[in-house]
Amino acid sequence: MTLVASHPDVAGINRKLGSLSAPGRIAWAIAEYGAGLTFACSFGAEDMVVLDLLERQRPGVSLFVLDTGRLHEETYALIEEARRHYGRSFETYAPQTVALERLLWERGPNSFHQSVEARKACCAVRKVEPLSRALAGRSAWMTGLRRAQAVTRAELPFAEVDDAHGGIVKLNPLADWSEGDVWAYLRAHGVPRNALHDRGFPSIGCEPCTRAVAPGEDLRSGRWWWEAPEQKECGLHARGEG
Repeated sequence: MTLVASHPDVAGINRKLGSLSAPGRIAWAIAEYGAGLTFACSFGAEDMVVLDLLERQRPGVSLFVLDTGRLHEETYALIEEARRHYGRSFETYAPQTVALERLLWERGPNSFHQSVEARKACCAVRKVEPLSRALAGRSAWMTGLRRAQAVTRAELPFAEVDDAHGGIVKLNPLADWSEGDVWAYLRAHGVPRNALHDRGFPSIGCEPCTRAVAPGEDLRSGRWWWEAPEQKECGLHARGEG
C-alpha cells in the first residue's frame, strides 16, 4: 500500500468504524494503513487514551508531538513520564525558526490577544505548519477528538478526508466517547495523565492561551477564553476551513 491516500471511501470507513469499539477502530487503522498511519499526541486526557490503546496493540507505532515552545511545564513533565512508562521516544515538530522570528518581530510575543486573525497567525506558525511537516507522506492520521468537546466538533465523524494535507484520511476513534468514558479508561488502566487536569483544566493547549474552567462551564471554555465558542479552533482541526 502506498503511503499517500487516493480518493478514500470515507462513507464506507465510517460505516465500518461505527460498528466497532474504540480499540477495534484503532486495530482496524493499524491493519489498514500500517506505516502510513501516524498519531498526533497532545498529551491531553483523550490523547493519552489513544496512546495507551496504540501501545497495547502495536508498541512503537508512529506518533508525533507538536511542541509550540509555549506548552505548560506540566505537559513537558507528562511527556517525560510517558517516555518512561511506555519506554519510547516521541517524534517532535517545532516551529520553523525564521517564521517564528518574523512573527515575534512583526507582532510581538503575545499578539494572539489582539484579534482572532492575530491568534490564528500565531497558531499557523506554531502548530499548523509543523503539522504539515509531520503529515507529509502519510496516508492517515489519528486524533483524540470527541464530539462532546465543543460546538465546533458536534458533527465529528469517525473518519474524514483531510484536504488540507493532500486528501489523507483523518481518524477520530473516540468521536462518540463521553468525558466519563475517557476518565474511566485512564483510571482503569493506570494511564499517566497531565497534572493540570486535577486543577480544573479539561482541555490543555499553550500555557498563555489556556485557563482553568469552573464547574459547569464548557470543556473548552478555558481555551482562548476571550473568543466566542464557535471560533475556538487553531487550524489543526477546523472543519470547513481546510
